[in-house]
Amino acid sequence: LQNVRIDPSSISFQMWKDIPVPFYLSVHFFEVLNPKEILQGAKPVLSQRGPYVYREYRYKTNITFHDNDTVSYLEYRNLFFQPHLSNGTEDEYIVVPNIIMMGAAVMMEKLPDFFKLLLSGALVSMKQTAFMNRTVGEIMWGYEDPLIDAINAIVPGLIPFKGKFGLFADFNNSNSGLFTVNTGMKNISQVHMVDSWNGLKKVNYWRSSQCNMINGTAGEMWPPFMSPTSLEFYSPDACRSMTLVYEQSGKFKGVPTYRFVAPKTLFANGTDYPPNEGFCPCLQSGIQNVSTCRLNAPMFISHPHFYNADPSLVEAVEGLSPSKEQHGLFLDVHPMTGIPMNCSIKLQLNLYIKEVSGIFQTKNIKPVVLPLLWFAESGSIEGSVLKQFYTNLVLLPSVLDYLQYILLGLSVPLIMAAAVLMAMPK
Repeated sequence: LQNVRIDPSSISFQMWKDIPVPFYLSVHFFEVLNPKEILQGAKPVLSQRGPYVYREYRYKTNITFHDNDTVSYLEYRNLFFQPHLSNGTEDEYIVVPNIIMMGAAVMMEKLPDFFKLLLSGALVSMKQTAFMNRTVGEIMWGYEDPLIDAINAIVPGLIPFKGKFGLFADFNNSNSGLFTVNTGMKNISQVHMVDSWNGLKKVNYWRSSQCNMINGTAGEMWPPFMSPTSLEFYSPDACRSMTLVYEQSGKFKGVPTYRFVAPKTLFANGTDYPPNEGFCPCLQSGIQNVSTCRLNAPMFISHPHFYNADPSLVEAVEGLSPSKEQHGLFLDVHPMTGIPMNCSIKLQLNLYIKEVSGIFQTKNIKPVVLPLLWFAESGSIEGSVLKQFYTNLVLLPSVLDYLQYILLGLSVPLIMAAAVLMAMPK
């Protein structure tokens, strides 16, 4: 118990503070092969590109212990491109939707035609089209686009940011918010459980109290003595808490583990799974509308290739092949300590595109949830850390367990002999 508390003297503290596990971010883009045909009403044809792999370093700063058995911290992520692990370079060009333009068009759908005509005129003057040919690096980390200033001038506040736009621009060299979690010093069953995030006990992105709750841990470790049922964590990237369910027991390099996976209801819509009604407005099951926490842009998250989603989503585009082995997420956790041994968290980012009356650049585009990319954050304990973990938290407890039975076995004949001696006449 002492070794899994958040305490500078515990074995797991340094592992918690500066995660020694080598994490990797693998990004797969979906290139659009028929952009001209889509503008004529055709079904999108996609081709998966990548992976583009980044080494991810995580470390905590501003660690502050409080009197109420909690600790606050900021965790930063730094990403470094790994050419030798990647299938391609950041300089490669890929045809993808013009995310700013297509997103803004849907966001302006209910505005007066005057604003949409202004946007159409601006798009013509800047030679903007519904699809763009950009490098991987530009899409990931940002590119200058005069369209940002034009949209801000036409509808101030529609896209509340300036300068460069990149899908992962806020992911690198940044933190995931101020977490305050329980240390377990007084109650070990609460160790790592989130007390607040950015000072909030619950978020306000969603339409129900249940969906806004901040449940579980920060997704790094869990309380010890886990039961084979479920685990929860709060994900700032998904703007919500997530529950994974127990699938099976196993071993990772000799260490006993419980495997937890995503239930089919994780991204189900409110019709198929009523508790998720608070995440709506919804489309098909298997995709979650995250527009309320993504600047109101028509963005959806899902499992890669629409795994575990409504089949109509896969059928609406060509080039997807969902499978559990490649696209299902999992966490392998040592149940005695609550420490993950091996994990791969996978999510897909999608953009809802459609024809918007008054913006002729979108004419004839059929409504479709179009996959942009999917990524996996993966890591496993290895090397000296694994050896230390195995020795201290698996091998030694096993030896002590065996010694207990050996001593018990030795004590039985001793007790019997003592009893015989005591019964003998003096």
